[in-house]
Amino acid sequence: MNKSTQIQSALAKVEDSVLILIDIQDCFLKKYSDVVSQAVVEKAVWLIHLAQHLNVPIVAMAEDIKNSGSLSKTILEALPKGVKVHNKNVFGLGGHPEIMQDIEVTGRKTAVLIGMETDVCVTHSAFDLIDRGYKVVVLKDAVATTSDSDGEVGLGRMRDAGAAISSAKGIYYEWLRSVENLESLLEKTPEIKKLAPMKL
Repeated sequence: MNKSTQIQSALAKVEDSVLILIDIQDCFLKKYSDVVSQAVVEKAVWLIHLAQHLNVPIVAMAEDIKNSGSLSKTILEALPKGVKVHNKNVFGLGGHPEIMQDIEVTGRKTAVLIGMETDVCVTHSAFDLIDRGYKVVVLKDAVATTSDSDGEVGLGRMRDAGAAISSAKGIYYEWLRSVENLESLLEKTPEIKKLAPMKL
């Protein structure tokens, strides 16, 4: 099996995952329909809560904060205390040593990507991470761009480069892996299923 297909044919391990949140800002959200914007934000918030409960570290960033503003207020309120929102002026996160350092110190090698825009910052960041030896999982229903065709171009390029294309529901079950783990999580945190923006 060659390196580019290893993650495509493997399940993501919760103990090796880091959730990377890219540019979910109002300046981008307003480009989309309310349905698309709301779906991305709801999935992101739910994934943030899930990551917290499963001890998956979160690395967050926003593009050109000075001129474009930080992450959407709903996202900021969901982020756990201590998570820094990095300013990003290069489309790919690999252009910022401090962001890469924040990822590297987690010790995790599976990067789960959500955010926008699918064909630009998410794609560039996926390539940066793949080039550095990370396994990359992109959650198709938690990324967005200005048109479906642009989104498919971005997803196709990332898949061809070796990234796995999954979903919020998909990563939920990959991280949990068993009925026992599922029942344990829901017993401790029943709101995870209650707040899920999709059927689990």
